[in-house]
Amino acid sequence: MLNTEVGAVLAVIRRPSDHSPGLLPSPSDPSSPLLQSLKSLRSLIFHCDWRSLDPSAYLSPFLAVVQSDDIPATATAVALSAVLKILKLDVFDERTPGARDAIHSVIFAVTNCRLERTDSASEDTVLMRVLQVLVTMMKARAAVLLTDHAVCTVVNTCFQVVQQSANRGDVLQRSARHAMHDLPPDSANDGAFSGSDVDDESIISGYGARCMVDIFHFLLSLLNVGEVVESADGLGSMNSDEDVQLFALVLINSAIELGGEGMGRHPKLLRMIQDDLFHHLIHYATRCSPLVLSMICSIVLNLYHFLRSSLRLQLEAFFTYVLLRIATGGNGVQLQEVAVESIVSFCQQPTFVVEMYVNYDCDPLRGNVFEEVGKLLCKTAFPGATPMSGMQVQAFEGLTAVVRTIADGTDLDDPPDKDDYNIEISEFKPFWLERNDSQDSPESWVEFVRMRKLKKKKIMIAANHYNRDEKKGLDFLKICHLVPSPPDAQSFAYFFRYTPGLDKTKIGDFLGDPDDFNIKVLKEFADTFEFSGVILDTALRTYLGTFRLPGESQKIQRILEAFSERFYEQQSSDIFVSKDAVFIICYSLIMLNTDQHSPQVKKKMTEEEFIRNNRAINGGNDLPREYLSELFHSIASHAITFVGQNGPTVVEMNSMLWSELIRRSRTVEPFILCDFKHKLSREVFVSISGPSVATLSAIFEQTDDEEILHECVEGLINIARIARYGLEDILDELLSCFCKFTTLLNPYATAEETLYVFSNEVKPRMATLAVFTIANKFGDSIRGAWKNMVDCLLKLKRLRLIPQSVIETDDIPYSETELSHLRSESGVIFPSSHQALSNSKQVSGLIGRFSQFLSLDTESDSMINVGSQFENNLKIIQQCRIGSIFRESSKLPDDSLQNLGRSLIFAAGGKGQKFSTSVEEEETVGFCWELLATITIANIHRLSSFWPQFHDCLTVVSQFPLFSPCPFAEKAIVSLFKIALKLFSSPPNQFGLDKHQPEDLFFKSINLIWKLDKEILDTCCETITESVTKIMIDFPDNIQTAMGWKTLFHLLSVTGRHPETFDQAVEAITKLMTEGTHITRHNYSYCIEAAFGFAALKISPLEISSRMLDLMADSVKLLVQWHKSGHSDPGSTSNSSISSSSSSQADDQPKSGSLAANLFVKLAEALRKTSLVRREEIRNQAVVQLRRCFDTAADELEFTPANCIACFNFVIFAMVDDLHEKMVEYSRRENSEKEMRSMEGTLREAMELLVSVFLKLLVPLAQSPGFRTFWLGVLRRMDTCMKAAAAEGDEVEAEGGPLQELVPELLKKMILEMKEKEILVQKEGDELWDVTNIQIQWIAPSLKDELFPEEF
Repeated sequence: MLNTEVGAVLAVIRRPSDHSPGLLPSPSDPSSPLLQSLKSLRSLIFHCDWRSLDPSAYLSPFLAVVQSDDIPATATAVALSAVLKILKLDVFDERTPGARDAIHSVIFAVTNCRLERTDSASEDTVLMRVLQVLVTMMKARAAVLLTDHAVCTVVNTCFQVVQQSANRGDVLQRSARHAMHDLPPDSANDGAFSGSDVDDESIISGYGARCMVDIFHFLLSLLNVGEVVESADGLGSMNSDEDVQLFALVLINSAIELGGEGMGRHPKLLRMIQDDLFHHLIHYATRCSPLVLSMICSIVLNLYHFLRSSLRLQLEAFFTYVLLRIATGGNGVQLQEVAVESIVSFCQQPTFVVEMYVNYDCDPLRGNVFEEVGKLLCKTAFPGATPMSGMQVQAFEGLTAVVRTIADGTDLDDPPDKDDYNIEISEFKPFWLERNDSQDSPESWVEFVRMRKLKKKKIMIAANHYNRDEKKGLDFLKICHLVPSPPDAQSFAYFFRYTPGLDKTKIGDFLGDPDDFNIKVLKEFADTFEFSGVILDTALRTYLGTFRLPGESQKIQRILEAFSERFYEQQSSDIFVSKDAVFIICYSLIMLNTDQHSPQVKKKMTEEEFIRNNRAINGGNDLPREYLSELFHSIASHAITFVGQNGPTVVEMNSMLWSELIRRSRTVEPFILCDFKHKLSREVFVSISGPSVATLSAIFEQTDDEEILHECVEGLINIARIARYGLEDILDELLSCFCKFTTLLNPYATAEETLYVFSNEVKPRMATLAVFTIANKFGDSIRGAWKNMVDCLLKLKRLRLIPQSVIETDDIPYSETELSHLRSESGVIFPSSHQALSNSKQVSGLIGRFSQFLSLDTESDSMINVGSQFENNLKIIQQCRIGSIFRESSKLPDDSLQNLGRSLIFAAGGKGQKFSTSVEEEETVGFCWELLATITIANIHRLSSFWPQFHDCLTVVSQFPLFSPCPFAEKAIVSLFKIALKLFSSPPNQFGLDKHQPEDLFFKSINLIWKLDKEILDTCCETITESVTKIMIDFPDNIQTAMGWKTLFHLLSVTGRHPETFDQAVEAITKLMTEGTHITRHNYSYCIEAAFGFAALKISPLEISSRMLDLMADSVKLLVQWHKSGHSDPGSTSNSSISSSSSSQADDQPKSGSLAANLFVKLAEALRKTSLVRREEIRNQAVVQLRRCFDTAADELEFTPANCIACFNFVIFAMVDDLHEKMVEYSRRENSEKEMRSMEGTLREAMELLVSVFLKLLVPLAQSPGFRTFWLGVLRRMDTCMKAAAAEGDEVEAEGGPLQELVPELLKKMILEMKEKEILVQKEGDELWDVTNIQIQWIAPSLKDELFPEEF
């Protein structure tokens, strides 16, 4: 290779030049040093060890050619090519002897290349070779041996080439710029930050950070040459100087990209970035071309990525003074587009969102950067009347990126407890300058950030109060524990100093007030400023920029005295001997400011006058003339701006503000790097939730671009993910909007119009799919939006787009038969000439489902043309998986489930619904109740947590104006018993410790429903009977409440009266009473009442009625068993709620006596009522069974006198009276002699029963205090029967009837028994004897002599 290159160089040298022939020495001239050196190199090539040879030996001949004055440019170019090949082949490296000198000789030769005899084209070639050699050398292995000076020389040489190429060809210019771009990488990668600032010749480590500092300083200097040329349209255009500025920015960006985090480890370089670089970037960003602004934004983005931990205030300033300001559009549309694009780039950084929120929005001393960014994106992206522009689309992408980033920080598997967000400020803690260094503990750190943000919010509220009323504002601070109690001056001082938006005039008035506390606050206020190393006028400007100086001279004096004291304490030099000198010069500066900048002052003060006016103010001595002159020119050239009421509008970052920012950056809390997932997502999103939801909804409504629609849906899904953190109201708002976009809720559109729009537009179907997908995946975060979703579902039902039973079939593909049936049901005819849709690929994930939705398009036909429109609609509805929403509702929290149920109940009740036909109403109501039953069955294990609310809703529905119970009640009762079957088929322990409450309330709901329309007991008798019998036969153990038994027995007795249900009902009650194990004292009376109903039923066959009476009579054994065992029946283990419920059974019976005796009365009353039926056989059997019951009970139940009296009053006397009344009624009817005789026979049986029971219970009856009254009642009924028989005998036959014969006999039996037991005794003054004697004369005179002889 070297031999070839030497030959090439010699050939070019020997070639005569056309421009100056004869000037070169002859090639064979031995005196030519260049030729000699080249020839020597040729002889050395094949006789040396290259690795041990000094590189200068084979480099120096070529370098000599490069530096020669007499060599043509072509030879120089060939020599440079030879050097370039040597460097590229790495013939030597850093370990080769002499490598250091060789590499530096290359630098020296190339940077001092002589081009004396050349033309323009040849010079361009040489310059390109120079660039290539320098770039290759910096990438060579031996480059690590370069010194800092050498590296700087290389950079400077390349830049000189860049400058020279400005007036040359484009190829050279681009090559020069590319070379400059390639130089920093090796400088950064090969140990640029491994050196130190200390010179140490013993360290052979080549160049280090020092050269990088110099290069960076050089690049920064290039930024100062830019000027903006205003074009006619007001937009900045780039001139030649700005081209250099852009070039410098590109190089700076390249250096930062490759220097990375290592740049932050070098103090000098970091200070240059923090101060000079950022100052230049912010300064030029608002007054440059779009291209320059774009590069500035790229640099800041890279700085954020690598060095943000050291750039907290600088990044805030860049957003505040550059991006947010330009993005509002005040600097032109082109710059606005660049700013928005840059903001979007920031938002796409993984940690940008949470870090902006934590470092700025949660810091009381910083602005709400993230909130402003979010609002700006929403405002920019918000659509107008025209189609969305590119900038609007960009802003929308940024917004969705923000929402996606927040959602990605959540943990869907473990959402936090809502109580975590309920934080309050319980006590005052200093917080203005508070720091938290416990980032190793995420829980404590997150708690600190949340509390900090809460305090910042409270501070802003306090500022709002203070601006309207100072006292209210300060009181609010105390109430919220933002100041200690009693308040201290420092807390108020921090409030005035750091709270944005405060009325500056009121701050000044407060600080200037002579009150002792106000003076303390003023002192603390002044102490918040740091004036070390700050010149006086800058400190004064900073001080007066935080409030409006009052107009009263005494207030001004106090305020300036506080400033003077603080400045004097922190002055870095000994210029002032006392704070009084500072005070005097401050007053003088304020007066000078008025003099120089007030238009009313015609004659301006001169510098000499100012100096003369301030003589001997520094402890009797003059201040340095140079110092006063500097102050004068500063004030004269830049006025002190006194803020207005709400503070000045800062147009740009000036030098004073930047100097203050740099001073604060030295002490400010470092930028917090955040990676705390699922911790702050809720708080971050809340700050932008309102605008985000509004923008997302508006864009979805306005745009027709499918990609943007897809992004909107993705945003909706991400918001749903975030909503699990206690933001259900936000998701409700967004879902309500999307429900409107389905076009299903348009009240003014007909069904045909709605179906046409739904079938021919992508947006309604996409909105529908989105809404129900959210309901499936994030239903636990939905609350009020369930109403809108239920309305959409019902509209789909009316359009026949979902099957009759969506619960079972939504995940099953439709068959051709089903499709045909649904098409016919829809009432809309679609063309059938299209081919059917092919099966799409299975796509996982929510977003994938929408991608699948959009991918239904083919190359030639859009989705609305593939297959029939109706089939497409059905496929979309099938993807919605509507049934799973209800089947899997067990994952919903209580409040979400309650809202869903409430929506279904209200919809079934007709609220918000319009029905065109009664059939449509019936189908809709039935569908609602079917869904309600589904969610209730799915959540049957927690019935008590939501059914009370459902019951309240049923009550409310029943009170709707114009509410029609049909078909609501009919569909409801069917669904309720469907639920009841599930409820009672579930084991009791599934409901926890108490199943009684949900069961009791559920039966109240059933009773409420059937009472709305009692006819449903007839129309739904088969369903009700079947359900009731199944519950009573299969699950009697699970019926835990008296309300349950009462309702079941009542409904069984009512619905079982129909011929089609009679046998089933009788079978159920017969089995229940025959087994007897599930008859308890709590359901006994309801069972007897039901049995009586079937025994007395007209359609009941004689054998069934007889069987019922036998079972009723046999049940007295249960009463005896309970009485003997102390009521230890199966129901005795029930809780107090059952007992309290069952207490209502005895409304009409005495409260005294045992429970068994009271229940016996219920049984006896049922048999008594049976004795009044029309069929004689049943009447007589009822009396017989009643007598049988009394025979058993009298001996076993141990009736008390009160129980005995009750049995007669409620049962026997009532039966005799009713039978007598019936007999008299029949006697008065024509052709009713048979019925009368039949009733008379029953009455005889009843009278015999009366006497029989009387004799059995005579002893306890006689012990009753009311026995005399009771006995008169017995005699009165004997008399009544005799008179009835006598009246009958007059009409029918002269001789007495059977009843007349029976009564005296019965009466005689009773009196004899009473005498025998000495209850009726003939003695002086015995009232009972006298009354009986008198009554006998009226009832049966024939017995008087026998029973009551007149002699004693």
